[in-house]
Amino acid sequence: MQRYFVTPEQFGADTVRIDGEDARHIAKVMRGKAGDKLIVSDGVSREALVEIAQIEIGEVTVNILESLEMTHEPRIKITVAQSLPKADKMETVIQKCTEIGAVGFVPFLSERTIVQYDERKESKRLDRWRKICKEAAEQAHRNIVPSVGSPLSWKQLLQTFSEYDAVYFCYEKEEGLQLRSSVAPWIASLSPQSGGKVMVVVGPEGGFTPEECLKAEEAGAVSVGLGRRILRCETAGMVAAACILYESGEMGGA
Repeated sequence: MQRYFVTPEQFGADTVRIDGEDARHIAKVMRGKAGDKLIVSDGVSREALVEIAQIEIGEVTVNILESLEMTHEPRIKITVAQSLPKADKMETVIQKCTEIGAVGFVPFLSERTIVQYDERKESKRLDRWRKICKEAAEQAHRNIVPSVGSPLSWKQLLQTFSEYDAVYFCYEKEEGLQLRSSVAPWIASLSPQSGGKVMVVVGPEGGFTPEECLKAEEAGAVSVGLGRRILRCETAGMVAAACILYESGEMGGA
């Protein structure tokens, strides 16, 4: 069943208003008609099975049939911090990690970042990233749309580490601790009802420098490897997120 996200303000007591591109999608692409059923979510606390009542130009009104429980979110809240990669690789990271279950994305600039950051173009790029995130969340039947933040400097990123219960710094030169060895005991220490906030830090095409690894560890991160093979920068975040959620039981794991 098709799912759409709206703002909390669009949720009424008995009806929901869907507008903008979503309304046009329902009318033109889905060829919706009165009586068709959809799922709508405000991405915060309300989700409902609804029925189309009226379709107008740029706006669709639906009647709430049943409130639904928001049960599609993992208890481990993963934020993927990705050093800006070339071309459209960031779009791939956002799309696929949203499908996997990440709750947020933090783009950042590191020493070997190749992309030339242009603040004037940032607004359009952020809008596109957030649109991709929303569409991926709808496709994956997420209860929320993950956040996508504005790019941070390396120093600014390090300052955010204290906001998380654990930070895993994915380092291709790490020959000791592997991700599972660090994640497994931490997850085992959690009660079945509790979750945790985790950040996964992934470098650009050229990886991180040894100095960046040292600074990350000083800021509280744990340097971990992701196995014996070298992963592309757009693949590493997906693998790390999937491994963490598998280990927590979200994908049939422990």
